[in-house]
Formats: sequence, structure tokens, C-alpha cells
Amino acid sequence: MNRYVYLLEEAQGLDRDTLGGKGFGLVEMRRAGLPVPPAFVVTTGACRAYLKEGRPPEGLWEEVEAKVRALEGLTGKAFGRGADGAPPLLVSVRSGAPVSMPGMMDTILNLGLTLEGVEALARATQNPRFAWDTFRRLVQMYGEVVLGVEAQAFEEVLEAAKARRGVPDAGLTAEELEEVAFRYLGLLGERGLDFPMDPWAQLRGAVEAVFRSWNNPRARVYRRIYGIPEDLGTAVVVQAMVFGNLGEDSGTGVGFTRNPATGEKGLYGEYLRNAQGEDVVAGVRTPEPLDRLKDFAPGLYRELEATAELLERHFRDMQDFEFTVERGRLYLLQTRSGKRTAQAAVRIAVEMAEEGLITREEAVLRVDPNALPALLKPAVDPASAPLPLLRGLPASPGAAVGRAVFSNEAAERYASEGLPVILVRPETTPEDITGMYLSQGILTARGGLTSHAAVVARGLGVPAVVGAEGLKVEEDRAWVGEKEIREGDLLTLDGSTGAVYLGEVPLLEGRGAELLERLLSWAEPYRTLGVRANADTPEDARRARAFGAEGIGLCRTEHMFFQEERLPWVRKLLFGSPEEEDEALEHLFRYQKEDFKGILRAMDGLPVTVRLLDAPLHEFLPPGSEAEREANPMLGFRGIRFLLLRPKVFQMQLRALLEAAQELKREGLDPRPEVMLPLVSEPKEVERAKDMAQALFAEYFPIPFGTMIETPRAALLAEKIAPLVDFFSFGTNDLTQMTFGVSRDDAGRFLPRYLEERILFADPTETLDLEGVGRLVRLAAEEGRKSRPGLKLGLCGEHGGEAKSVLFAAEFLDYTSASPYRVLTARLAAAQAGLRKVRA
Repeated sequence: MNRYVYLLEEAQGLDRDTLGGKGFGLVEMRRAGLPVPPAFVVTTGACRAYLKEGRPPEGLWEEVEAKVRALEGLTGKAFGRGADGAPPLLVSVRSGAPVSMPGMMDTILNLGLTLEGVEALARATQNPRFAWDTFRRLVQMYGEVVLGVEAQAFEEVLEAAKARRGVPDAGLTAEELEEVAFRYLGLLGERGLDFPMDPWAQLRGAVEAVFRSWNNPRARVYRRIYGIPEDLGTAVVVQAMVFGNLGEDSGTGVGFTRNPATGEKGLYGEYLRNAQGEDVVAGVRTPEPLDRLKDFAPGLYRELEATAELLERHFRDMQDFEFTVERGRLYLLQTRSGKRTAQAAVRIAVEMAEEGLITREEAVLRVDPNALPALLKPAVDPASAPLPLLRGLPASPGAAVGRAVFSNEAAERYASEGLPVILVRPETTPEDITGMYLSQGILTARGGLTSHAAVVARGLGVPAVVGAEGLKVEEDRAWVGEKEIREGDLLTLDGSTGAVYLGEVPLLEGRGAELLERLLSWAEPYRTLGVRANADTPEDARRARAFGAEGIGLCRTEHMFFQEERLPWVRKLLFGSPEEEDEALEHLFRYQKEDFKGILRAMDGLPVTVRLLDAPLHEFLPPGSEAEREANPMLGFRGIRFLLLRPKVFQMQLRALLEAAQELKREGLDPRPEVMLPLVSEPKEVERAKDMAQALFAEYFPIPFGTMIETPRAALLAEKIAPLVDFFSFGTNDLTQMTFGVSRDDAGRFLPRYLEERILFADPTETLDLEGVGRLVRLAAEEGRKSRPGLKLGLCGEHGGEAKSVLFAAEFLDYTSASPYRVLTARLAAAQAGLRKVRA
């Protein structure tokens, strides 16, 4: 028979996948000598068995009962009932997946308490108020998590009780809390539900509820966002309760060993006196900063500082830990590697390496490359900013402008129309994960810097302001004094300062992080994959070069035609008389040459790959024009097809490029243009285009000549195409669309459901599909080089700036090309690939 349950003392040597992150952290803290209340862990294997069979695995409850008896021996208390004047043993039941999923699954505190136990608890502690407060919390948590009652129903009862007296939670008397508890029980009864007065029934119900919470909607959404496997399951930690709601000498808090927003070293966090842990993380009360402990509990503050230092030494990473103080005594309840902003991630990695806590190589591997663009997030322009509408706590840096929304549904509605949104909530809960993910910024009326909103926003890289006192949020609107904020109103929020503005305030471009270049300097020696940029303007080219781009892998010439003064000439080119066509070509030649000169000048000495005109013709035309008659313009008269049948356009573009380069050479510069054919699917297309190009090369000078591989047929015929060209560049945007038969524009109608149902495990328009599209890329690369040794290979779709896709490219390609702000991502991801290869 499998073994599923371990006391902390028995679990040493078991891994995180078995014990879950929370259980593993408790075992390690106990091993490090920190004060951890007695506990046992129900392993992830039990959860997987439960989810597979729909019932607990054989022998599980016998194991659980034996471990509860062991907790009784360790604490000197009896589970669920008082004995010999001691309070009853109560436990917390917490989820704990192998990968941190903060707030996504369920927790129940104070479990084991019954009406009989309330009396025993009140006698043992001589604190009836505490006893009833503990019981009403249990009924609410159990009602929500196990019985499925909406949280709002309980909150309305509690809010009414507070309103009658005009006091916060902590101001309610024992009698008032007793009344609240019985109202909660009545609320369950009205729904035909019973709260079990048997502690063992409570425990069984709670453990099974935590197992089921692995598949709740918010947990599934979170796993999809972060690419967490579906089959891990969650462990369950059952731990003897310690109480932070016993009075002013008790409390609860969350600490970080470094600032998760900036990375600054030092104890950082929040504390609530006379409270339980859920009050902090749920954001229902705004806590005090830990620094305040220096004033009213200096000994506790020093103990927390020592704890933070020990945690960092033991785990060798910034830790996010939860603690409870029971009548002046500190207990550690959880630790995990803390979520952090991109700015903090870089600073922490670099400074830990310089402190000798980790190696430089570990520092390079610690930073998520996909997070680096967040370093360049915009900030509010102080010269243009009016007085803020209100201020809150700066929970996640960066600034954002968007339409105010108050629900997941509204966020989805606006996002589907391409409109940026700011999610406004009293406080966020895990149920808000969809709206948070879709938002450009998050604003809450309550909660602190370690609240759910703050932690999730930092993980998502979304600017956030929390604990904005003076903000009153209702179902579909909010108020600041007499000022009403309605759905759709524009807001600007600054997650770096905590300021919130009504309307749109100008933003300044982000300036990155001072320590990033140091980290990249450690990374660069391991990078073998080249990194270029996708850039269509001199400004983008300059920006990309400043970020370390080694050239341009994709310059999309059609983007140069979309400017208002150029569109009329494009339309004349397409539908005018022969005379109008020649006139249009003359104007467009001048525009193209100046564009190319600016880009080549910005990339002087580096390669610039120019893709000839590729956009579907309908993108240039007003509604009702002839090209719109194509049934599917994306698969129609575009790319090489258009260029071969309208050769004057081909000649105009290539001549403009060659003449621009020639003029720069005369200035003493070193332009390195390359020309690329789009949407090829047949070798004869390349032969015809190459014949046209050779005449111009003879008139000016030859330049590298290549093609995009963006149709499946081109990939399959790579062996025949390769001898005709100098390079392949894999255009994975169109290659993905054609391989899947999916339009990027229409995918939003069904892809979210595909991801939700786990038909697909990642959005193939964001992360390269290695099984299908990746297989075509690998095949084309191998067969292309077989027939043309030395063929240069690059990747220039949007995947070129996504970390997992870059790791794939680093296996066999020469370079990847990314949008300017993702050049940093590509550089670090490529270096990590090289470093892992060295370590293998």
C-alpha cells in the first residue's frame, strides 16, 4: 500500500514534487531550527489518486488519523475538544502545489472547532471574544471552501454587524461575534447545508475540498497563464493552529527578505495586530509596515530580521514568509521564493552573486528573460501630471492608462475590442485572475503591499496601486469623495509612486535597470546565438541597437506605406492608369530610399534584412475596393506572387535599397543590406525573382539574397530552394497560421477555450509550437544545409523574442530576431541556453 502522509520530522529527504512547495518549505525551516508549529503533509500523490478515482485512496484516512494523534502528543492538546483545562487542538488545512500558485487554491483555518469546543477555548484562554471570533472565521471559510457558499453572503452579515456599531472587525464584542457566528449557521441552513459539529468530519471535508480546488477555475487559469502542468496535483498541509487574534500582543504578518518591487536588501513586509493570516493576504484590512514593530515590539522586529537572514542563507534566494505571533511568541507558517518584479529580479540576482550567496552563473539563470521588457515600462511624466485623484500604496511598478472596469466580464469585453483596461476592485481575490491578466493596471481600495492584488500584479508584471484609502468601490462604479468613476472612464495609475489620476496623463518611456547590463555582461560569454531586431523605422533601429541588437533580421517594408501621406500613392499604384502607376512608383521610391538610409545609418556596420512588400492588398485600401473581393486576402495576392506579377514594384523597392546603401558608402559608412523574398512556396518563384535582382546587382553591387520560410510547402521543399539563396529566415507568424490553419485575427474566438480545456497547452501564436511548426523549422534547416552548406538560418517571427522559442532556436539556428523591447529577452534567453549546454 502506498504511503501518503508524513509528519514534518519524517519528511526530510522527500522532494518538492511530493511534499508541495509549502510542505517542503516547512520541512526545511524545521531542519534550519526555525520555530514551526507541528504539522503533517498529505502528499501530491494522494491528490492525484483522488482526482483520478473521485474518492480518497485506500488507507488515507487511517494515515491522517494517526498523524492527528501524533499532533495531539506533540502539542498536549486533544483534537476538537478541550482536555484538562487545555484549549482544543485546532488545525489549519492548506493547499501546497509543487509550483507556487499564490491564492489560487483553498485554505481553511481553525478547523476542528465546534460549539462545545468554543466554550472550552474560551475557558482555556479566558478570552470569549477570541473564541467566538475563531469560530465565526471557521464557519465562513468552511462554508465557502467546502460547502460552496458565495463569500459575499457572509461578508454582508459581518458588514452589517460592524455598521451597527461603527467599528472594524476587531471592535466587535464576544456577544456580537457570537451573533455573527449563529447568523452564519442560519445562512447555511437556509441553503439546506449543515456545518458539521464533528471535528473529524470537518477534517475529511476540508482535505477533499483542497484536493478539488486543484481544478477550480481560477487555478486552471493561473496554470494556463504560467504554463504549469495540469498533472502535478497539490499536497495538503495540516498544521497545529497558532493564533494571532488573541489580543494586542498577538498578530500575523508577511515578510520578504528583500523588497519584491525594487530588490533592495532588508526586511520588508506588513503586520496586523490581533488578526489571522487571511486578513493580510486577502486585503480586507490594511496592515502596518513591519518597520512599525521597531516602535511597539523591538524584540520581535530583531527576531524577524534574524529569521530573514537565516532564510536567505538556507534557501539561497529571496524568501516570502508568513508568520504568526501568539502572545509575543513568533511562529513561521510558510516560506517560498518570493514573486518579484523584473527590476527586483535583476537586482536580487546581481547583488546575491556579489554577496557570494550564489554564483554569477546562477544569477544569470535566476532571471526570467520574458520579464525583462518590464524593466522598460513607462512612467508618468511629472511635468504633465495634474494633482492625483488619490494615492495608494505602490505595489507593482510602471504606469498604465486604461478604461476603468469593475469585473472579469467587463475586462473581457473591453479587451476583445482592443481597449486597454484598469481593473478597479475593493480588493482582489483569486476569482479576479482573468480580469487581472487582461488588465494594463490594477487598483484596489483595500489591502497592503503583500495583499493578493500586489503579489499577483508583480508576478504578471502589471502596474498596481493598492490600499487606496478614500476609494469606495461598488458593483459597477467607484467614488472618491463626490467624484464618480464609471465603467469606461479613463484612468492613469502609477505603480511606482501610488498616484492615481482621472483621465489620460502622458507617459515617459522606461529607462531600464542599472544592474541589467552587469547581468548581461556575465551572460554574454555563454551566448552563441546571434540576436537581431525586427525594426521598420530608424527610431526602432536605434532603440534596438541600444538594447544590444546585432543587426535587423526583419524590416517590413509594407509598414513604410501605411503613413497617411503615402497611402494615396499606394492606391494609385494598385489601381491607377499606367501613367499614375509610374508617378506613384517615383514618389514611393523617394520615400523608400530615405527610410532605408535612416535604418542602414542607424545599423551602420551591421546586417539589415529587408523583406519586400508582403502585406495583403486590402490593408492599403478603403472599404469596397476591388482587392476586398478576395475571399481570404491573407492567403491571396500578396508577397512573392504580387512582386512577380507587378515587377516594377519589386524593382522599385530593390533599387531604393541599393541606392540608399550606395549613398551611405559614399559618406564613408558601412551599410550591410540584405534582401528577402516573402511568402515563397515554389523554387521557380525564387529563380524568377533572383533573375530580376541580378540585373540590379550588376548595376549597383550584389547583396545577400534570401527568402522567408513561412509556408509549409517552402519548408518541405527547402532542399530545392536553398541552393538559390544565401539565407533562410523562418517567418513563424505565418508558418504557425498555415500549419494550424488558424488566423491570428480569429484565434481569439476559440483559442482561450482550447487552452482552458487543455486541448492545447500553450498559445501557438505566443510560444512556438515545437511538435508541429518546430518540426517543420528543423526539417527545413537540416535539408537546406544539406544542399547548401553554410546556409545562414534565422528566426524572425514574433516568437523570436519569447524565451522558450529562443531556447529552441539556439539549438541549430544562427540568429533570432525580436521586436526592439524584446531584444533583451532574446539576449538573456540565448545566453541561458548556452550556459545550460556548458553545464550539461
